[in-house]
Parts: sequence; structure tokens; C-alpha cells
Amino acid sequence: MTTLHIEHAITDYDVWKSAFDRFADFRRQAGVLGHRIARPVDDPAYVVIDLDFTTADEATAFLELLRTKIWASPESAPALASTPHTKILDEVA
Repeated sequence: MTTLHIEHAITDYDVWKSAFDRFADFRRQAGVLGHRIARPVDDPAYVVIDLDFTTADEATAFLELLRTKIWASPESAPALASTPHTKILDEVA
């Protein structure tokens, strides 16, 4: 399994979560198998998201869509407060 790990600051969690939820079908169609959302206990204005894929190619393609279609549009990413930091990770035993 491959995980697209994303971290970034937000201006409002409820606004961010609402936007995230609107893209559920988009994620599913792009091959996202599951996701996890976390926030640091000492920083509620920051989110950490893990999106699981079958392959690194799927994760890479989805990351490109995020960069060019979602994060580039204030309407699509209304609570994004900083440039996301990303890593594509492969699960190891």
C-alpha cells in the first residue's frame, strides 16, 4: 500500500472539513482506498491527512490533481492557509 501524506495550516477546521467532504467522490474515483485526518494536540489550525492508494503511480497522479485543480483554487480549498507539505510513502514490513 502507498500513502499520500499531506500536512498544512488551515484557517478554520469546519470550513476545511466541509470542503474535504465535498471531494469524497473525487477521491474515490482517483483510487483513494481510505483516509485518516489528524490535528496536533497543540495546534488546532493544522491538519495531517493520509490518503491510501494501491500504487505509488495513483498517489502521484492524485497529488498532481490536488496541486493543479484543488489547491490552486481558493473556492476549492477555502481554508488552506499555507502551502501543503507532501510525501508519498510506501508501507514496509
